[in-house]
Amino acid sequence: MMVVMAKVQAQPAPYEWTSPSSNASQSMPCGGGDVGMNVWVEQGDVLFYLSRSGCFDENNSLLKLGRFRIHLSRPFNTTAFRQRLVLQEGYCEVTDGSQTVLIWADVEKPVVHVEMTDKQGNCQAEVSYESWRTHDRLLGKRGRFQTSYKFAAPKTLVTRRDSILKAADKLIFFHHNSDVTIFDATVKQQKMETVKQQMYNPLAKLTFGGQLTGDGFVFDSHSTGQYASTDYERWTYRSTRKASRQAVMIAMATCQGTMAQWMQQLAQTTKTVNQKRDKKVARQWWRQFWQRSFVEGNVPAVRNYTLFRYMLGCNSRGEWPTKFNGGLFTFDPEYVEKAPEYRITPDYRNWGGGVHTAQNQRLVYWPMLKNGDYDVLKPQLDFYLRIYRNAELRSKVYWNHGGACLTEQVENYGLPCLPEYGTKRPDDFDPGMEHNAWLEYEWDTCLEFCMMALEAHRYSGMDISDYVPMIRSCLRFFDEHYQYLARKRSAKTLDGNGKLVLYPGSGCETIKGAYNSTSTIAALRTVTTALIGYLGGDSLLADFYQRLPEITVRDGKIAPAVHYERVQNVETPQLYPVFPWRIYGVGRPDIDVAKRTYQEDSLALKFRTHIGWKQDVIWAACLGMRDEAKGLLEKKLADGPHRFPAFWGPGYDWTPDHNWGGSGMIGMQEMLLQEVGDKLYIFPAWPKEWDVHFRLHAAHGTIVEAEMKGGKVVSVKVTPVERQKDVVNVLQ
Repeated sequence: MMVVMAKVQAQPAPYEWTSPSSNASQSMPCGGGDVGMNVWVEQGDVLFYLSRSGCFDENNSLLKLGRFRIHLSRPFNTTAFRQRLVLQEGYCEVTDGSQTVLIWADVEKPVVHVEMTDKQGNCQAEVSYESWRTHDRLLGKRGRFQTSYKFAAPKTLVTRRDSILKAADKLIFFHHNSDVTIFDATVKQQKMETVKQQMYNPLAKLTFGGQLTGDGFVFDSHSTGQYASTDYERWTYRSTRKASRQAVMIAMATCQGTMAQWMQQLAQTTKTVNQKRDKKVARQWWRQFWQRSFVEGNVPAVRNYTLFRYMLGCNSRGEWPTKFNGGLFTFDPEYVEKAPEYRITPDYRNWGGGVHTAQNQRLVYWPMLKNGDYDVLKPQLDFYLRIYRNAELRSKVYWNHGGACLTEQVENYGLPCLPEYGTKRPDDFDPGMEHNAWLEYEWDTCLEFCMMALEAHRYSGMDISDYVPMIRSCLRFFDEHYQYLARKRSAKTLDGNGKLVLYPGSGCETIKGAYNSTSTIAALRTVTTALIGYLGGDSLLADFYQRLPEITVRDGKIAPAVHYERVQNVETPQLYPVFPWRIYGVGRPDIDVAKRTYQEDSLALKFRTHIGWKQDVIWAACLGMRDEAKGLLEKKLADGPHRFPAFWGPGYDWTPDHNWGGSGMIGMQEMLLQEVGDKLYIFPAWPKEWDVHFRLHAAHGTIVEAEMKGGKVVSVKVTPVERQKDVVNVLQ
C-alpha cells in the first residue's frame, strides 16, 4: 500500500449566489453556538429569520424569535451582487463590492452581530424587527401540527402573544410561558398525577427572547405589513449618522424562572460581549471544526454533505438537540407545500417542536462519531439524560417495576406525545401503553442513543459516566417488563430455553405484534455487550445477555421477527442488524445472509427509496455494494428543491429535512471508511470513478485521512501512526 503524508484540507470553499432571492425559501443558513438564521436578500433588503435551540412555548411549539430586516440608504448594485456563506469561518456576507453586510453568530454565547460597511464612507442603515406574534393567534387545523397537541388539539388552541418593549435605543422581545402548559395536560391524560411533583418539567415559566441594540441607532417608526400570508408588526431603528461602518447586535436569553431573572440573564449576556474578541473566537472555532474531519470531491453529493455539516455545527452548544424536522432553519410553510392550509406563520413545522421522534433524530446524530463532532452530539445525549427519570416513573406507576420506558415519539419531558398516546382509549386499556397502531410496543429506539454514548467513549474517550445509569435503566426496562408480561400469562417468565420472550413487540413502526423482533434483539445484544465492555465486566448484565434470544434467520435471510401480526409502515427492521447494530457487514461473518436480505426480501424491495429517512444507501454501503450505494447516494444527496442545495424535503417530515441529510451523510461515511475489530477498511463501497479526499474518525482516537485519484489510492495517513498497519484498502 502507498503511504504518503496526506495534506490536510485547506478549508471548504465559500458557497455563493450572484443574484438576490425572491422569498424566504431562497435563504441560506447561518449560525453558531445554538443559533440559526435564514438569510436572504429580497427587493434590496437583507432579511433573516432568527431561531434558537430550546424556544418552546406552552404548546411545545419550537418558536422563532422573529424576522430582521436591514435596509441600506443605497441599493445594492445587482450586477456586482454576491451573497456568500463563508463556511471556513461560519459567517454570511452580502456585498456588491462597495457596501457589505456581514452576519455572524457568537459560538460561546447567544449573540448575533450584523456589521454594515461602505467604502464610500456614507453608510446609513435602518434595522427592523418584525413579529407576527403581537397578538394571540388561532392555530387552525394545520397549524396545530406545529404543537405537541397535533391532531388532538382543542379547536380554540392559540399561540400566545409575545411581549415587545420599545425604548429609544433598544428593543426587547420575549415569550413567557405560564405555569400551565401542555405538560400538565399530558400528565393528567396519562394518569401520572401522583408523581407529578417529582417530574422534570422544562416548559413551566420558560422565557425566551432577546434584545436589539445598535451603536448610534435610535427608534424611528412602528408599522404593519404582511410577508407571504402572515401579517406582522415592525419596529424600525435607524442610524443617526453616516459612516463607513455601522453595527447592530441581537443578544438572547432563555430562563426558566421569573421575568426579573430573565432580564438579569439578558443583561449579563450583553455585558460580556466583546465584538472583536468574540469574532476572532467564532472564526477560530469554525476553522478548527473543519479540520476535525472532511470529505472533498467534485460531485454534488460531496458539496452537499459539507453544507449540511455546517447546518449541524450551528447547534454545537445547544441545550436541546437539532430537530430532524427543520432544525433551526425552517421558513414560511407555503413555500414548502402549496395547499392553502399551509398559508400560516413561519413558526410552523410538521411533527411538532418539543416532541422528538427517535427513529428520525438518530439519523441526525449517528454521523457525528465519524465526523469527530462529539460536542455537537452532546445535546442529543443530554436530552435523554434529562428525561429518563420521568420514563422510570412511568414504569413504576403503571407496572410497579424498574427501568425507563422511553417511547418512540417522546416529549422533551419524557412522556409519550399526547395525541399519539391515544385520545379515544378503551377504559380497560393498559394506561402505560400507547393506543396507537404505529407506536404500540416500540420502546427500543432509545437504545441507539445509548449506543451513541458508548461509541463516543470508544472513539474519543469522552466521559460518559453520567450516561451509564440511563443506559442501565433502558436495558433494565426490557428485562423487567417482558418478565412482567410473561407472569401475566404464564407461570414461567422465560421460554423453554431460558430466554426472554419479547412479545408483544415491534420492529420499528412496521412489524407489529412481533414475537422476538429482530431490531429489538440486535439492539439489546449490542448495547449490553458494549456496556459490559465499557464497565470491564458486570455479572448482572452478563446474566441479562444470556437471557436474550438470538436473531431469527429464515430461508437464508434475516427475518424481521419469529412471527408478527401485521405490517403497519414502510421501514425495514430486518436490516437493522446491518446498521445501526453492525452485526453483519464488510469484514463480518455471514455477510451473504445480509446481502440476500437486502436483495431478495420482499418488504425490503417494496420499501426501497432514497427519500427522507430511508436508510437503503447506508445498508448498501455497509454491505460493500459499490454500484448500489453510488446510485442511492447520488439521489439522496442531490440538490434539494430549494435554492440552498442542502434544504431537502419535506420527505416524510419537513423542510429542511435533517434526517434526509443525516442518512445521506452516514451512507457517504460508510462508503469511505468502515471499522471492524482492529481493521480499518478504506473505500469499501466508494465508486472508483469519483476522486475523493477524506478525513474521518474511528475508535480509540484514530483519524484516517486518505485520497483516491483515478481509481487508485494515492495517499493514506493514520493517526496514531501505529494504526497504519490496520488499514485494509478494499480497492486493491
